[in-house]
Amino acid sequence: MSLPLTASQNPDPAAPILIFDSGVGGLSVLKEVTRALPLAPIVYAADHAGLPYGEKSEAEIAARVPALLGRLVERYNPRLVTIACNTACTIALSHVRAALNLPVVGTVPAIKPAAIATKSGVIGLLGTQATIRQAYVDQLEREFAANLTLLRYAAPELVHAAEAKMRGDAISDDVYVSAINGLRNQPNGSQMDVVILGCTHFPLLIDELAKVAGNVSFVDGAKGIARRISHLCDGQSWPENRPLYQFVTTGDPEMCASYLPQLIEFGFRQIDGL
Repeated sequence: MSLPLTASQNPDPAAPILIFDSGVGGLSVLKEVTRALPLAPIVYAADHAGLPYGEKSEAEIAARVPALLGRLVERYNPRLVTIACNTACTIALSHVRAALNLPVVGTVPAIKPAAIATKSGVIGLLGTQATIRQAYVDQLEREFAANLTLLRYAAPELVHAAEAKMRGDAISDDVYVSAINGLRNQPNGSQMDVVILGCTHFPLLIDELAKVAGNVSFVDGAKGIARRISHLCDGQSWPENRPLYQFVTTGDPEMCASYLPQLIEFGFRQIDGL
């Protein structure tokens, strides 16, 4: 079980927050974390060698994620770990918390805020195949949306679209139309007024999705994650100078070079290998 982080433990001011994702999806979380904690050093780790997680088995993810995070924690000695990946969290979060002796913040589909926001009583969930089939999502539905209609649709093509967008590649609008129609074409789908972006890659595409979705609002968990991290880091010290941001990938850094122009906008200056 992970230990709670308190101000009395006060780690080294240079100790980073480690944000982990299967690819660049966690940048949507990073954006909110840096708004909440502008002085925090950040290590962002992308498992490009394992992408996409949504097409892997539960056993593969449950074995891969704790092992990778163990290596990352040993190398970077973070004050806190954030798994900014819905698929990894719904499958491996408990395994990671059991393996690491520091706080681990996860992310889950934002069913609760969607249930609060809906006026029609019909909400949609876009996620990976691995995420939408998890029993944990069933539990969230029972707890927060029992009297509502929750439509689910696996849209793995949006993961690839988000990665492509960050590389500067062109993506057809058909990808976004297909994802929205995957929800709308289900029974009661025409009444849907809120869509949960149940993969951290998807908020990177919110402008494109909104353009084809019409009168629908979108929710995701990034702000909630940032609030949780801020709470856990309350009272801790940070570096006096501009924080250091590091981007590491399990893939080939040279093959990932096309991401760099976009990553610079997030504060990164280079891509390193793990």
